[in-house]
Amino acid sequence: MDGYNYLSVLVSIILGLGITNLLLGFAGLVRERARIRMYAPVPIWMATLFFAHVQMWWAMFGLVGVTHWTFARFLSVLLQPVALFLTSAFIVPSFTEQGSINLKEGFFRELRWFGCGLLAMTLTSVAKNYLIAGHMETADIVAHIVFGGLALGPMLVRSEVFHRFLAPAALLLLLAYTALLFADLGRFG
Repeated sequence: MDGYNYLSVLVSIILGLGITNLLLGFAGLVRERARIRMYAPVPIWMATLFFAHVQMWWAMFGLVGVTHWTFARFLSVLLQPVALFLTSAFIVPSFTEQGSINLKEGFFRELRWFGCGLLAMTLTSVAKNYLIAGHMETADIVAHIVFGGLALGPMLVRSEVFHRFLAPAALLLLLAYTALLFADLGRFG
């Protein structure tokens, strides 16, 4: 087994756990709908993070050509899905409590942690690109600046109107980013 296949197992496990958490969260929203006070940004962010997991797994294929692995390189690859998993855990509501579940209340309770997770995802992506490829393309740099700016929103702004706009904007930007930069499976991300 080569280094990539060996190291990608742990990354795949973490991504799989994050996807499982999100899918269980979506199923919980459906099953517990009678006691949920809906807040649209929550399921939209959950969808965004689901696609981020898939995009990250897709981008992992670009690392298949890396033959020299150091612990720092591996850690830069590992920390990105760890940040994504934790970010997902902050947005998925808990269904263990009794009574009604107020998604807006839970969203704003975890908002700063959620924003920190988004920012950590962005920063670990930049670190990974520089540690492995040694550079980033201009379009990718711009995208990471935009995603970093989006991450600051949950950390700094508590406006309900702002978050009703930010959640779908982030989803559309992630989908556009993925379509533009990762349409080809061989492209590094």
